[in-house]
Amino acid sequence: MTEVRTRPGLLATIMPTTITRWTRVMGWLLVITNIGIVGTGGLVRLTGSGMGCETWPYCTEGSLTPTPEMGIHGLIEFGNRTLTGVLVIVALLAFLSVFRLRAHRRELPVLSFLVGFGIIVQAVVGGITVWLHLHPSIVGLHYFISAALVAVATAFLVRLYATPGPRERAVPVWYAATAHLTTLAVAVTVVVGILLTGAGPHAGDDAAARNGLDPIFWQHVHSWPAYVTLALTVVLVIGALTVAPRVRRWSLLLLGVELVQIAIGLWQARTGLPIVLVNIHMVLAVALVAAMVTVVMALKAPRVSAAPTSERVAAYTESS
Repeated sequence: MTEVRTRPGLLATIMPTTITRWTRVMGWLLVITNIGIVGTGGLVRLTGSGMGCETWPYCTEGSLTPTPEMGIHGLIEFGNRTLTGVLVIVALLAFLSVFRLRAHRRELPVLSFLVGFGIIVQAVVGGITVWLHLHPSIVGLHYFISAALVAVATAFLVRLYATPGPRERAVPVWYAATAHLTTLAVAVTVVVGILLTGAGPHAGDDAAARNGLDPIFWQHVHSWPAYVTLALTVVLVIGALTVAPRVRRWSLLLLGVELVQIAIGLWQARTGLPIVLVNIHMVLAVALVAAMVTVVMALKAPRVSAAPTSERVAAYTESS
């Protein structure tokens, strides 16, 4: 008797029992959309559209959407808000794509859930930002949460491609310590950059407050942890070429992002902070966070004694 093979239904496609191409696509979309919304959010601030919608969750007191009187600023601000809904949908689909793997890949639904929950928190913080008329501290928190979401989304994507099971350090102790020290330097660089942004000219609205820091001085302060990060990354690359080959591609990726980021940072500082360069710099900052996460997660490898059996392999990868 000839076996009849049927195509999986929509529910089976959205909620597979293995890691499929669909699952990986959702993982990539989760990272891309969370990085992308940093660019659109930056556009809101850099074009002076931060108060394009004067309230939240409505755009005006009497309208959910912008009115013609609000002009381009209302459209830009509302467009960024709309993208938040796209992020929620992507996070939900990513969560559903790994939900049925929760018994043996518990970290995947947990990470995707954290991204989805963080997006909702981010939307509320965005609303508070509008209510407080773009207070620099809240705007900075808004950006910091975006960086954290990119980090978690990247961890989710990396784990989608990883062999399941217990993991152990696969690099020398000094190398792992250097990687974690580099992570700290990246975090400090991002935080100082947020403080510098709160002192700079691009407030999102002419009436928005600034944090009172000297932007010229804090440009120099911002460069210090950035150069420390670069020096540590060079050590990571040299180590990856000698004693930690599994980290080679990710350390080179990290170095590449840093070199471009530093070049853009110097360029924008010497040309009066044009909004295009500032926006690229903002996006590259969260891309730097993503690259750092890939390095840290490459420090460990599956335990040799815990190599997956054929049954476990079938549980996390598609059989085609």
